Amino acid sequence: MLIGKGPSVPGEFLDMQAKVGITKHIGGLRATKDLLAMCHIEDAGEVLEVGCGIGVGPAYIARTYGCHVVGVDASERMVEWSRQRAREEGVEARVEFQVADVLALPFEAGRFDVVFCESVLAFVGDKERAIREMVRVAKPGGHVGMNEGLFLEDPPDDVARVAHEMGIAEIPSAPAWRALWDGSGLQDREVKLRRVDPRVEVRSRLRWIGLGWIARAWARGLRLYLTEPRVRHSFKVAASGGKALEWTAYGLFAGRR
Repeated sequence: MLIGKGPSVPGEFLDMQAKVGITKHIGGLRATKDLLAMCHIEDAGEVLEVGCGIGVGPAYIARTYGCHVVGVDASERMVEWSRQRAREEGVEARVEFQVADVLALPFEAGRFDVVFCESVLAFVGDKERAIREMVRVAKPGGHVGMNEGLFLEDPPDDVARVAHEMGIAEIPSAPAWRALWDGSGLQDREVKLRRVDPRVEVRSRLRWIGLGWIARAWARGLRLYLTEPRVRHSFKVAASGGKALEWTAYGLFAGRR
């Protein structure tokens, strides 16, 4: 997950994910497929995923659509995992990865046919600036999309506390996300809101990441859990985050530059 620099930067939780080699986004495989369809991925030649995590999205897009995909993440370790995943899936010739900040993407304006992110901007304080950067590097006529979590109603204090401990800078309401998207300057804007079913969510994440990768990640996580106190704390935060799914929805946002 890509994060912005500044006081809202999360630490232990995302560091733990990078060490273990795991990442996730709300809605799993279904959300990704739907978001890519909203961004007209079938017409794209070059795609940028902002906050590529362990590289599941870029590998999937390159394998399924034959696009050239660039993935960026704020974590150097995540970029290393992404490269490993691309090699394992045999798509390394069609993908590339680098460390980058969503608030200052290192690409010329108008380069990509599709620019998208999933479960990224919740960890960024200046969401408006992040969206502007994603729009800037999209081609005129290209598409920009995001999949981001939201609360449809105010959560209990303990759920809000867990979100804060996970490093989430802010989870806007649905109207606030819509207002940010309306201010993006994009044309043909489309928004789809969906509630989260915790049981479906877990199954979808397993499908998205793959059982083999998850098994290896959890083996690494167990070793770290037994040897590093900070990792133990992060695992406890992650486990308590399951309760937040009962209060969480997500939005799929897409538009044309």
